[in-house]
Amino acid sequence: MAIKSILAVSLCLFCVGLNAQNETEDTTAVQSTSVKASLQSYSKFDFIPGAKVIFYNDFNETAVGDFPPAWNTNTSGEVVTTNLYPGNWFKMIGEGSIALDEGMKLPDNYTIEFDVIPQPSAANDNGFDFGLYLYSAENPKDLNEGGAVPGLKGGIKMTFGYRSAYDAYDETGYTISGIKEDAVMEPGKKCRLSFWIQKTRLRVYLDERKVFDLPKVFKTGMQCNMLRFELWNSGAPMITNFRIAAGLPDTRNKLMTEGKLVTYGIYFDVNKDVVKPESYGTLKDIAAVLNEVPDVKVKIIGHTDSDGDDAKNLDLSKRRAASVKAELAKSFGVNAGRLQTDGLGETKPVAPNDTPVNKALNRRVEFIKQ
Repeated sequence: MAIKSILAVSLCLFCVGLNAQNETEDTTAVQSTSVKASLQSYSKFDFIPGAKVIFYNDFNETAVGDFPPAWNTNTSGEVVTTNLYPGNWFKMIGEGSIALDEGMKLPDNYTIEFDVIPQPSAANDNGFDFGLYLYSAENPKDLNEGGAVPGLKGGIKMTFGYRSAYDAYDETGYTISGIKEDAVMEPGKKCRLSFWIQKTRLRVYLDERKVFDLPKVFKTGMQCNMLRFELWNSGAPMITNFRIAAGLPDTRNKLMTEGKLVTYGIYFDVNKDVVKPESYGTLKDIAAVLNEVPDVKVKIIGHTDSDGDDAKNLDLSKRRAASVKAELAKSFGVNAGRLQTDGLGETKPVAPNDTPVNKALNRRVEFIKQ
């Protein structure tokens, strides 16, 4: 098949090992001077994705040139491919708002993550930025609700690009604000934004760096139900691997008591078996449990969805499981003799392979206590 959605050992929001790049004459050119990050460069990265997928969109089921159906806008946008980064990307265009069409139904604890390529608009080569609003909306379909201060109960307005900044507010007005002038995105360079919400607390990560950690940014009892991108004439971001997930993984209990841990927080590039550095938080969490109980043996099993060639899915799942074992041993000191690996490809789905969310559930890694 032309599309390869065969992430064997992990889901990634933001899950970059999903699809082969579509070939098209409309490919968007992206300039990049980036140096590939190593796993160790993320040694202070403590972000762990939520355990249960609520929403996932890699835009691979949307035709190039179309606007993705799960989103809404009062400006414009289209799905594109790039000359440097694989997969489909949602390019946001113009000046206005772009948001999830149905809003979000969120618990107290959840994570949001996605890959983004920031680009200056044609009208502004310098000082590019874009906004990301997370708030409690009365009507999630109203992209103009509240104007510059959306939501009746409160929220936070964040800005990313030539700097990172935020302004938080509640029903009484603005409450706190902050700026990190050195938390900068490079035009044309793919980066990753990750958000970790635990009741009133919000942590924001740009690649491996924790940019903001705000323990009381949301009022007690307030739940955000809307995520909205704000575009001005200074930026045209492209996003992919957009993932919302609920709850924290109960790593120790799942593995030691229940005997099985399923994780979606280990990342790979398209059709590759090299563990990406943003997997650090998840691997560190698993390794801590394994090193607490040095006599326990574990089998690492990779799984894929049904897209792509069956034999290639099976092979890739095995290679990715082996890569996870290698990183646990090399980077986290887990005794490799305790770890077995296998890959089952697409043969053991946990959901129908009929939607992006269900396919994301099937792309997973399991740790089985032996």
